[in-house]
Formats: sequence, C-alpha cells, structure tokens
Amino acid sequence: MARAFLIVMDSVGCGGAPDAKDFFNGETPDTGANTLAHIAMACADGKALDGRTGPLQIPNLLRLGLGRAVQQASGNPVLDIQDDVIGLWGAATEVSKGKDTPSGHWELAGVPVPWEWHYFPDEKPAFPDDLVAKVCALAGTRGILGNCHASGVPIIDAHCEEHLRTGWPICYTSADSVFQIAAHETAFGLDRLMALCKALAPTLHEMKVGRVIARPFTGDCGSFQRTTNRKDFAIAPPAPTLTDWVQNAGRHVYAVGKIGDIFSMQGIDEVRKGDDRALMQHLLDLMDQADDGSLTFANFVEFDSLFGHPRDVSGYAKALEWFDTQVAEILKLARPDDLILFTADHGNDPTWVGTDHTRERVPVVGHGAGYKEIGQIAFVDVAASVAQHLGVTGQGIGQSFL
Repeated sequence: MARAFLIVMDSVGCGGAPDAKDFFNGETPDTGANTLAHIAMACADGKALDGRTGPLQIPNLLRLGLGRAVQQASGNPVLDIQDDVIGLWGAATEVSKGKDTPSGHWELAGVPVPWEWHYFPDEKPAFPDDLVAKVCALAGTRGILGNCHASGVPIIDAHCEEHLRTGWPICYTSADSVFQIAAHETAFGLDRLMALCKALAPTLHEMKVGRVIARPFTGDCGSFQRTTNRKDFAIAPPAPTLTDWVQNAGRHVYAVGKIGDIFSMQGIDEVRKGDDRALMQHLLDLMDQADDGSLTFANFVEFDSLFGHPRDVSGYAKALEWFDTQVAEILKLARPDDLILFTADHGNDPTWVGTDHTRERVPVVGHGAGYKEIGQIAFVDVAASVAQHLGVTGQGIGQSFL
C-alpha cells in the first residue's frame, strides 16, 4: 500500500509571492525577498565562506527540480536548471494572511487560516497590562522581563543575569503572532516553564495569537545554550486537516519535529523529536519502518531558527548542503509506491533586512510521480495530492497535481 512523506524545509522559500508588498520586516516590504536564490547568489559571489566555500552544492534537490521550481516561482534562474531532472517540481502560493509557521503548515495540510491573527505592537511594552498580570499570576512572580519584540538569543543575553537573580520569565514576541517565554531549565525549571506556557495558552489563543512558545535554555550567562526542549502550544486548526483525513481512514500518522505541536496533536499518532540531525535519523528510520498506507509529516526547523532569523547566510547554505546529502539517503530507501514531497512553509531570506520571516512562494519538489512539471500551485494542492496518493478522502479545497 502506498505511503507518503511530506517534508517541510522550514523557511526555505523561493521568492515571487504576489502579495509580498503587504508583508514587512520593520518598515521594509518583503518585495523581492528570495531565500534560495539569494543564498545561491551569495555563495556564487564568495560571500558565504564561514565553514564552507564555493557555489551552493545541492545536486540531489536540483535533480528533483529545485532550480526549475525557483525559476517557476520568481523568474530567477540563479540555481542550475538541469537537463536531467527526474522529479516532480513546481512552486506553491499561500493565501493565509500570515507568514508564520501555523499558517503555512495548516494550509499545506489543506486548511487556510480563516481569521486575522493578533500581533503585538513593535513598541515597549509590547504586551497589555492584563496579560502581563496573568503571566505573573501563573508564574508566581512580581514581574516579567523583556516585554518587547526581540530575537531569542539577544533577548536572553540581555536579561539572563536578571532572570537568574529574580526568577522572572523573559517574555517577548516578533512580527509573527507569537508569545514566547524563555527561562533557564534548572534555575526556573523546565516543568515549571511548560506548565506556565500550557496554562497561558488558552488566553492567548482566545486573542487569536497563534502560539505560546516555551524557549528553555541552560548554562551560564554569556555561554548559555537554547535546548531542543522547545515546545509550541499552538492554537488548534480551524477544521480537520490532512493528518485527520489520514488518521480517520485508519492509517498511521507519524510526526517528525514540531509537527505535533503545530497541529495540537490533532490527527497525530506518533511523535519523534530532536535537533535536525536527530530528526533526519528519525526520518530515515521511518523510510524503512513506517506502516503501509501511512503519512510521515516532518519539519526541519533549524534552517529557520538557527540561520534565517539570525541572518546567517553561510550557516543557511551549509545546512542546505548537509540536507541535500541526506536527500540522497532518503531516495535510496524509498519504496516503489512512495510519494516523497519536499516543500517549505514560508521564507526567511538571510540576506534580507530585519530578523523576521519573509513572504515568499515555496518550492514543491518530489519523488514518486516521475518527471512532472506541476507549475504554480496552491498550498492546499499539496494536501489534496497526498490524499489522492494515499487513497483517502480529502475535505479541503485543493486540487491534486498528481
């Protein structure tokens, strides 16, 4: 029986979003942002030399059609347009009014977001007094730290010593619809941080804030490290998604990475977590072990979290090159009736201004349908196609490209 593997390379956009002008990093619109093309250009120009050298080397993804997908999305031919493409390739456009993780993943799973997300203002304080009071009551503290738009590493660095001295949680947000809480795993307590986020989440979800994110860290100030114990407490999808369709058909659904969090465990049977290298091993194991008829839905977050937001072009390029070597291993393990799709949920162009996601189309390349140009499609078409391949009834609005 056919299996499907839907693999999200978090933030690996390919430019060309028709509404990019309506989305911003600070005061700069996302018009012209192109994560893949700009990384490739930086590599070709010798501007991505930290830990790597030369042009961007991703031959396996290119052979599936990634270069053609980038050109399909944005008209940018910077990646190699190979003659020996063997895969399925195209570019997907999002309609949800957000360039965030839940919007992208839910829409890939067949359900666009029907509401406007709530965003906190880029000012200090960013949070209303009643929300701060709620956090303090749940945390048992007299105050919070941060209370502003920030990136995770700088905000922890700025408040680490005060956090350890007072025990106050470090609370911050971004251009996404999120409320993030950073705390030391030992001094504050990992269980305490998770309980705080879980208890706070219903209040934020009622406000239509997409996620409350626990951001634990360890170590001393000045040399701390964020850990893989991050957890997203996401608002539930507004309707049954691909994961529910598959599970309701009596099939097994495996979640690799933060997929379980993003979908609030709806339609998920089994979760496997870790850093991206551990997640890749989980995925390779599932290529061998996943049940017939199953869906494996994976997210590789470190493109976004470690390299996109910090605007680390070299790190992003190196991560893409590592991932590409693993694509070869994935394809070696594929069974004849497997469908394997590689895509993304949004962009995060490391050459762009600011530190937030960028509004872009995303590539869709795959193995298992032969050579096939699918053109410019909708995010929801991904769900419809996976459902058709698995022979389950889809309840979304997408059209299969198979």
